[in-house]
Amino acid sequence: MTAFRPILTSDQARRLLEALEAGASKAVVSLDLGRSETEVGLCAGGVCIDGAAVMERTLLGVARETSKCFEIANGVASPVVVFSDETGWPRSLVPTGDAPTTLVAGFAMHRIVDTTPLADTRAKIRALGRPRGRALDTATGLGYTAIELARTCTEVVTVERDPGAIALARRNPWSVELFESPNIELIVGDATEVVQTFAAGEFAVVLHDPPAVPLGGELYAGAFYTELKRILRPGGRLFHYVGDPQSGAGGRAVRGVTRRLAAAGFVDVRIDPRAFGVTARAGRGRGRYSRAPRRAPSKKMRG
Repeated sequence: MTAFRPILTSDQARRLLEALEAGASKAVVSLDLGRSETEVGLCAGGVCIDGAAVMERTLLGVARETSKCFEIANGVASPVVVFSDETGWPRSLVPTGDAPTTLVAGFAMHRIVDTTPLADTRAKIRALGRPRGRALDTATGLGYTAIELARTCTEVVTVERDPGAIALARRNPWSVELFESPNIELIVGDATEVVQTFAAGEFAVVLHDPPAVPLGGELYAGAFYTELKRILRPGGRLFHYVGDPQSGAGGRAVRGVTRRLAAAGFVDVRIDPRAFGVTARAGRGRGRYSRAPRRAPSKKMRG
């Protein structure tokens, strides 16, 4: 079982500060971002977490930072953040009141306005119907998509380009199933290269939730869509997250994506406004984009 350092957010720190002000001897808080609750002892000027005193001034500092998660070690609170050597991107956990999202180079990786990261993930999967069989998740991130797909699919292959994303997921209590589920296979590598190693018709469903275009423009290219169509069995389902189709930028992106998917050989290409994306099925004919040459497989990593 994966072990995590205790994590505090602004909400939990405020709860502890209120208990201290009330003169309580104990308080019940979550130290794993809401997955469970723990009773902790209070003392003069602080609280005991993981065998060390976390002083009131530290709690006040955490309480002021509403968009950060803090790991607690030896009484010290440190933001949960990773700087990737591979991409140069900073990645941090951001509390939501539900499972956290991650901020990558300033871009949030889930919708959090009027929804939550888990609700956002489940909306994308519902757009696929009830996915079965072997599934591909093209962008692991915190692993929520792979975890949810694994509930109904026999096997899920999930691909992540950035080792920093995996390092952050290992520090997130909501990502534990990514590393412990027996039907999830995690591959660290560039998705545009990894897909070329899969056999034609190998997957029943693909969930493609790429980062924003400035962070992963190659994942929106027609040549990549052709590879996704190739590895899907005929009639296999694709969901492609794009963004709000009602917004100016989202509308333009959706038009480009739907055009390139059709050119790649997908059929029944439709906008799903509830999931902020596009659904399609793999057609039987060939698309008009040429396929890039095959490359060697990327490194596989099991939890």
